[in-house]
Amino acid sequence: MTTIITEVQQAAVKALKRLINQPSVYDEATITATTPFGKGIDAALTEVLTIASENGFKTYKDPNGNYGYAEIGTGEQIFGIIGHVDVVATGDPDDWDHDPFHAKVINDHIYGRGAQDDKGPTMAAMFAVKSLMDQGYQFNKTIRFIFGTDEESLWRDMKVYNANEKPIDLGIAPDAEFPLIYAEKGLEQAYLVGPGQADLSIDLQGAFNAVPAKASYNGPKIAEVKQALDQQGFDYQDLGTDGLTVIGKSVHAMNAPQGTNVVLRLAMALDQVFPSQPLDFLGKHFKEDATGANILGNIEDQQSGHLTVNISSLKIDQNETRMQLDMRIPVTIDRDELIKKLANKIAPYDLHYEPYDYLAPLYVPTDSHLVKTLMTVYQDITGDQTPPQISGGATYARTMHHCVAYGAMLPGTPDFMHQVNENWALESMFKAMEIYAEAIKRLCVNDR
Repeated sequence: MTTIITEVQQAAVKALKRLINQPSVYDEATITATTPFGKGIDAALTEVLTIASENGFKTYKDPNGNYGYAEIGTGEQIFGIIGHVDVVATGDPDDWDHDPFHAKVINDHIYGRGAQDDKGPTMAAMFAVKSLMDQGYQFNKTIRFIFGTDEESLWRDMKVYNANEKPIDLGIAPDAEFPLIYAEKGLEQAYLVGPGQADLSIDLQGAFNAVPAKASYNGPKIAEVKQALDQQGFDYQDLGTDGLTVIGKSVHAMNAPQGTNVVLRLAMALDQVFPSQPLDFLGKHFKEDATGANILGNIEDQQSGHLTVNISSLKIDQNETRMQLDMRIPVTIDRDELIKKLANKIAPYDLHYEPYDYLAPLYVPTDSHLVKTLMTVYQDITGDQTPPQISGGATYARTMHHCVAYGAMLPGTPDFMHQVNENWALESMFKAMEIYAEAIKRLCVNDR
């Protein structure tokens, strides 16, 4: 088995700190012709390419700033390792124990936005390859690290990459969980739009792919809204003249049933005070059911489980009501039929469906050489016999040929992706590095 020496482990941590310290949230205000997703993300892209170059990789940056890559090795075949340097917003910085963009190691955990998603795993994979380079291994394939910049939004970076670059032949995305994800549910994102209200104005914004954990209200009839929240038994902070903030639990949208969605909870309370057809849809029909069963019935398949539905924003003004919707669709379910059914269900509530983005499902056979090799490495190193998985998450693996999500989170690792105080245990990071190094050695190095 491949051993990662302490010096390489510490170099990986140092590099990860540098990358976390680049605030790389999508920023429309700083978009230019060469910074398509904002200057912060572009700075992170430049930083990761600098780190790669310092460690012996040949680097390239798209002149228009959509992506970059770093590579080592020879051969016609390309083994891709696809990560991303953009991160989701931090929310209220006061909720964090430490500055989310000033990485710190505390009690052998590294803290900062991107520690788990996806700066940490990307650095773990890069320095796993660096370890092999230091040990003198020669690669029989070109190993290419592809650095995305729009993963938390619309994946426009990968559309440009795939239009410009030669396809990889096989690869991994270190942006999920071990042991391995060989299939990913379809991802549908859309808006439900209806008429506005003259007596209510609210603007609860959030990422499509995160269950919102805070929702504030300081509008009319505040006493009645508090009473409605009390009747429902929902937690909130009473801020006096500053209104109230409903408190929930944030999780990734793929795990929506495990979260507590405050947009839905506040909407259910508002519906008791400001009745309208769109609010009735949330308050009396959808409620808090993150599987969508209240509106669509039980939708699941044996291969990938239940549909998940996340409503993560609600905006109401005198002109319209708009809410954003994220659905993770089981791999065998017909997407078009599902959307048609949903459109029919929301129509009586004066709502219509506006599509926003769709990602087709991913499937790589479990008997493929890639999956079998990756699974064998994981089992050899950890002893864990957990079979390969299907996920509701969406990783860049589905944008590439013959590619799967492989780690970097080990079973039992607390999930801090998209959450406050995001952190990753260094012990887990170093174990992931061992797994990546051995997997790449078996797939990209001739016997010696």
